[in-house]
Amino acid sequence: MQSRIQQIFSYGWHDFCQFFQPSGVQQKAAHSIMQCKSGALGCNISICGECGHQEFHNNSCRNRNCPNCQAILKEVWGDARKSEVIDTSYFHVVFTVPAELNPLFYANQKPLYSLLHRCASETLLELAADRKYLGATPGIIQVLHTWGQTLNYHPHIHCIVTGGGLTKDRKLRKSGNGFFIPVKVLGRKFRGKFLAYLQKMAVSQELLFSKSCGKLRNSYAWSEFRDSLYHKDWCPYIKETFNGFGNAIEYLGRYTHRIAITNSRIQNVSPTHVSFSARDYKSGETTTITIENKEFIRRLMMHVLPHGFQKIRYYGFLNNRCKKENLKVIARIQGHLRFSSLLTGKNIGEVLNLVWGYDIRTCPCCGCCSMRHAGRTFAILN
Repeated sequence: MQSRIQQIFSYGWHDFCQFFQPSGVQQKAAHSIMQCKSGALGCNISICGECGHQEFHNNSCRNRNCPNCQAILKEVWGDARKSEVIDTSYFHVVFTVPAELNPLFYANQKPLYSLLHRCASETLLELAADRKYLGATPGIIQVLHTWGQTLNYHPHIHCIVTGGGLTKDRKLRKSGNGFFIPVKVLGRKFRGKFLAYLQKMAVSQELLFSKSCGKLRNSYAWSEFRDSLYHKDWCPYIKETFNGFGNAIEYLGRYTHRIAITNSRIQNVSPTHVSFSARDYKSGETTTITIENKEFIRRLMMHVLPHGFQKIRYYGFLNNRCKKENLKVIARIQGHLRFSSLLTGKNIGEVLNLVWGYDIRTCPCCGCCSMRHAGRTFAILN
């Protein structure tokens, strides 16, 4: 049975391809979504050793843009992060850029998404190093999102930041309950960094100017555009404050493996149109958006990230190169690590049982714990 998002693609993909030219990575994402759990990717077969009952489980696509494949990945990721807990407060910080930059971002996705990550992390780390604010290096987890509730293009970075960090002499320093950097200071620093790096990229001709931003090829137009951005609102905001790391990771898990839209938000699908719910962040009200299927697919495809791009990145004492050693130091100072990983090294069946209480070894026919893997197919079953 097709999911709602698969129905949209079955109705609208052909029309979408008639009007637009999807990139290779967009085509791969679309075909993965359409084939996920359909049998086209093969299936795994289980047989009960007691009564002989057979179960066929269609394979999922495991594409990071597919709404049907993120639940297990999210749980495993969150479980691994819980083992990196320290005893301190945690903050959710969001960095956004002015909408005027959107055409330039879309034409230069990989370099500008990376620049967004870089500027957010450098801003947090440099200000946190100042004794006036924290005087230490915090741990930071960053996640790139490119969408708003209506599937519009809206690049931004979600950051989970520890309220404590390691000093240069390897001691642990903690902040109070409030975020330790004033938001206006954060915004000015971020804006200055981003525009300085952007100017360097423009001067060294690293930027591509597509038709939507073609006028910026002119040096005078570029200078005027760049200068206007200094007067825009670049103010980041503190979305949440957490007293416990477990709550913060559970919260961030909803962001790390989220795609632009889920099946639950899709209300109705017809051969021509789709209706989905969208929440206005300012008013808090939920409205229904109805658009053509091909327009829905166009909006969704805008959020397929470049091949190999790492949307989740780690900085500060959680930097992958020195994370183990840093966590050992912090554990020695605090006397313990609060959580340990439960799912590391577990197979999918074990994860299903531990998280959702679903034991794939139990036969739905006779109830015996005798289901065993009996092989797999690599083509559609006839």
